Amino acid sequence: MHRPDRLPNAAEALPGRSAPMPITEPHFLSGLPLDAPPPAGMAQAMFGMGCFWGVERIFWQLPGVWLTAVGYAGGLTPNPTYKEVCTGMTGHNEVVRLIFDPAKVSYAELLATFWENHDPTQGMRQGGDQGTQYRSGIYTYDAAQAEAAAATRAAYAPRLAAAGYGAITTEILPAPQFYFAEDYHQQYLAKNPRGYCGIGGTGVACPIGLKA
Repeated sequence: MHRPDRLPNAAEALPGRSAPMPITEPHFLSGLPLDAPPPAGMAQAMFGMGCFWGVERIFWQLPGVWLTAVGYAGGLTPNPTYKEVCTGMTGHNEVVRLIFDPAKVSYAELLATFWENHDPTQGMRQGGDQGTQYRSGIYTYDAAQAEAAAATRAAYAPRLAAAGYGAITTEILPAPQFYFAEDYHQQYLAKNPRGYCGIGGTGVACPIGLKA
């Protein structure tokens, strides 16, 4: 039986499928196509912070974030379903992919939002949500993002330790293949305002130069 605190290896992972998840609805709030490419001058970011319903709501509220979508990344199974991800046998994380305007919101500001709105010390869970799909992760699209992510992790760690938290378990990796989640997961808390949201921060401020 698979343990919820361990990622599966290639021999264990579910086989998945060749067909991608169909995208049949636009963004519930903006009406933009979820698979719209980044316009000229905009950039992408990807984060895992626990249940992606609450994470997406945090980021779509930020000025300068042009488009959000939830999905699965960082695993082995091609084109997974939500049911498969929840078994822990795909290796995927629940993530939010953003397209943002760096002239309106910096990557440093996105990182501050990431660090301060979840507990990055919990390993393969977030609060009451347990499993590999709830791990903390920053998935970077270029060297500058990777350097900024590592620098902020190093700066935030002693703040968390001083507040009594353990070591940061956040993975920082080059952005893997992003697989869209099912339509009903997209902008879930806009469609269901009273729906479940398990996202909560530590109350520890992240020392980031937000003009970076």
